[in-house]
Amino acid sequence: MKYPQIDQSLFILNRKNFIKQLKDNSLAIFNANDEFPRSGDQNFIFKQNPDLFYLSGIDQEQTILLIYPDCPNPLYREVLFLRQTNDHIKVWEGYKYTKEQAKSASGITNIYWLEDFDNILHSIVHYADHIYLNSNENDRYAHTVPHRDLRFIDQMRSKYPLHRYERSAPIMRHLRAVKSDVEIELTKKACAITRDAFIKVLKFTKPGVKEYEIEAEIIHEFIRQGATGHAYTPIIASGHNANILHYNDNNQTCNAGDVILFDFGAEYANYNADMSRSIPVSGRFTARQKEVYNAVLQVMKAATNLLTAGTVWNTYHEEVGELMTEQLINLKLISAGDVKNQNPAYPAYKKYFMHGTSHHLGIDVHDFAGRYTPFAEGNILTVEPGIYIPEEGLGIRLENNILITANGNIDLMADIPLEAEEIEDIMNS
Repeated sequence: MKYPQIDQSLFILNRKNFIKQLKDNSLAIFNANDEFPRSGDQNFIFKQNPDLFYLSGIDQEQTILLIYPDCPNPLYREVLFLRQTNDHIKVWEGYKYTKEQAKSASGITNIYWLEDFDNILHSIVHYADHIYLNSNENDRYAHTVPHRDLRFIDQMRSKYPLHRYERSAPIMRHLRAVKSDVEIELTKKACAITRDAFIKVLKFTKPGVKEYEIEAEIIHEFIRQGATGHAYTPIIASGHNANILHYNDNNQTCNAGDVILFDFGAEYANYNADMSRSIPVSGRFTARQKEVYNAVLQVMKAATNLLTAGTVWNTYHEEVGELMTEQLINLKLISAGDVKNQNPAYPAYKKYFMHGTSHHLGIDVHDFAGRYTPFAEGNILTVEPGIYIPEEGLGIRLENNILITANGNIDLMADIPLEAEEIEDIMNS
């Protein structure tokens, strides 16, 4: 791991909160993510199952967490199963948790090797009435392969068909949306690394540079500061490319007079930043570019003020749509007549602003949270309006990460340059 060990108190608290939501005499099991092949002789870089990490702090493949608060044998009320290392693994793969290290990271006392899992489970499972199993119920995810959680569900139902099976996901959806102080600090660290990379990019960008050269500057700063890497595949979209919402090629030349749309963020200790900015290749916006930029900025600021505890998602997006409609009319991209005659299912503003304004942020970039649950204190959400004008070869998106508190919201990216003039000043310094 590149990051310092997180205080185990976070994971102890997370498990306590999870246990409070279980039915009496319940056993819960969480598995690490699969290791996915990249080619004939290597895997993709491993990424831990976010629910397992949230409850244990263990960042290693082939890990299983078993929680059984009412287990008649106190040894098995919280158990962590790890892949046992050996001399061969040490030589070829390097670091793996020892039992003591796993105990220190997780706060779990009882650590066993993975080979003991089946026997231990079988010795206690018949005393449980309910078995909670996990699956990815993030509504932004649709699985097309039978990943580890799904295979494990099939195995458990086959071996123990008469138990009452429950879903852990609804509990995790509720818990993970509200961030603790430790999680907020880790997110702030990811945002700070992202800030430094962006300032570096502002000073590096000039006409003739390649998009991938800018990407290289970003990842250099991320790794230099101990981030795992990108929170998601970065978007470095110059000129017309900015009108492709998920542009990832990053292989074009940045030309004088164009605007580059950036969407990138650092991942630090499994927590993520998610930032969007738009900058002029030549160091100065044209009058039209600045006009569009400031329109997006006005929507962003107003939308940020709408993010308060109790706000309902759909109502919020409708209000942001009205804000954007006003700006697009001012920019003469749509007319009052277009609005009057619009299809309510596809409002006129969506021609130039076709994506959502906010999503939850955490261990997942689009973090696990209830789409129909009102925003709450402790939620971290993005605010990311944009205006995309293909006929002008211009796309502007601005995005910051916002923490909702009892006293209003806090912009975790308030120290990242945002105003057009500030960006110009840094680029020409």
